[in-house]
Amino acid sequence: MHGDRLLLGPGPSTPYPEAVEALARPVLGHLDPEYLAVVHEIGDRLREVFRTDNALTLPVSGTGSAGMEACLASLLEPGETVVVGVNGYFGERICEVAHRGGARVVRVEAPWGTALDPADVLAAQRAHPQAALVAVVAAETSTGVRNDVAPLGPALAQTDTLLLVDAVTALGGTPLEVDAWQIDACYSASQKCLGAPSGLAPVTLGPRAVEKLRTRTTPIHSFYLDLGLLHEYFLASPPRYHHTASSTLAYALHAGLGRLLEEGVEPVWERHARVGALLQSALPELGFTVVAPDGARLPQLTTAVLPDELDDALARTRLLADYGIEVGGGLGAFAGRAWRIGLMGHAATERSVVTLLGAVRELLKA
Repeated sequence: MHGDRLLLGPGPSTPYPEAVEALARPVLGHLDPEYLAVVHEIGDRLREVFRTDNALTLPVSGTGSAGMEACLASLLEPGETVVVGVNGYFGERICEVAHRGGARVVRVEAPWGTALDPADVLAAQRAHPQAALVAVVAAETSTGVRNDVAPLGPALAQTDTLLLVDAVTALGGTPLEVDAWQIDACYSASQKCLGAPSGLAPVTLGPRAVEKLRTRTTPIHSFYLDLGLLHEYFLASPPRYHHTASSTLAYALHAGLGRLLEEGVEPVWERHARVGALLQSALPELGFTVVAPDGARLPQLTTAVLPDELDDALARTRLLADYGIEVGGGLGAFAGRAWRIGLMGHAATERSVVTLLGAVRELLKA
């Protein structure tokens, strides 16, 4: 058994050593002033990575899906309309979560493996001007496609519709500018490009989203993921008890963000771009076909259709058992015939690419 896995799947990614070391720090109570000070510092660090001045910026307890649910539950009331861009598995999940919350879902679709056209998304909002939210996944983890969310914010800022962006795989990996792009609400996850273990979902809400939270007429249907209550817990003075948050995970995220900011947000984006391009240029030589078209590819997550001579399940099992390398299987139409390869955070290195390609060459020989 390989204790030391190289995690090159769609997440979790191999955490930064600083984040792993931080897990050994003494556990603190969830209202300990020292813990709350760490959460404040996490907020400051997240603001730098999200590129925002938003006061309501905090780590929600749970994975990226908790961030998704917290934003949708807090910003949508039953019966309201949400326009959702759907070109992969996580766009589908937004639809499902919004539907379960009693919202009316308007889908804007593009085929899996292609990017959404921002013009289509804006046209759907014009057709449904009463929509409370437009929700789009910036980095579609199921296909490796980058959706262009930058044009949406300035257009929606002229309307009463808020822009919600899923940045689970985007944050810390590819350019994301919450304030400059006029994104009203955004959520992510600790275990991808931020280089920490899974378990926390960074969320940031801008002034329009906070106003929507404040003036809603029905109670938020989730108590645990109520961003208003979480704001009072983490950021009010004195703090109001809400739930028993984990100081252990907070320390790890704090450390991962520290490492990212030490390198610099833009240099980290450049590192992911360089390493992703290295992998994507080498895969076709081994018979793989990269799914996302040029110009809409995520460097940090590559979905590639396997060469005919590789059996998906068998090859992934061998990769894990013989080489200690994890890659992800395909989702939806790509299940059983594609891999999702993550180069995120601490794993976004030339060494990861060379190690993986070497192992795949051995598998192809066999």
